[in-house]
Amino acid sequence: MTTTRKMVMAAMLAALCCVATMVIKIPSPLNGYINLGDCIVLLCGWLLSPHYAFLAAGVGSALADIFSGYVVYAPATFLIKATMALIVCYSYRNLKARFGDMPTKILGAVAAELLMIFGYYIFEGFLYGFIPSLVNIPANAVQGVAGIIIALLLSKMLKVGK
Repeated sequence: MTTTRKMVMAAMLAALCCVATMVIKIPSPLNGYINLGDCIVLLCGWLLSPHYAFLAAGVGSALADIFSGYVVYAPATFLIKATMALIVCYSYRNLKARFGDMPTKILGAVAAELLMIFGYYIFEGFLYGFIPSLVNIPANAVQGVAGIIIALLLSKMLKVGK
């Protein structure tokens, strides 16, 4: 794939990540919101090279926070979502031959979503206190599970990998 195609693919996935994050926003207890953006973050890791996946997932997710009025969350979102894409990308590239396509996707996605849950807990702990921030863990877990399920279904439909 040419550099231009990679850049266009990354830009399209960043835009899709932003839209998927913004289209359904269910408020969570501590000023955050549950969204569908994680499924695109995971797809970024499976479809793109590490640096393109990092930027597409991070920029798309952070822009959604900025456009939605959650500007204080944008830096943390950039770092968390970009790192999620890296986890998925590297786990898929390095473990696929050993464990197979679907088990590797599931393993990487679960690891990435655990990072998301922990990352937002730490960030919100500094914002609101660590005890009150515990209330968002279940909401983030629901978002993570939904993101994994939708991403796996999309990867099957789009024939990602194999």
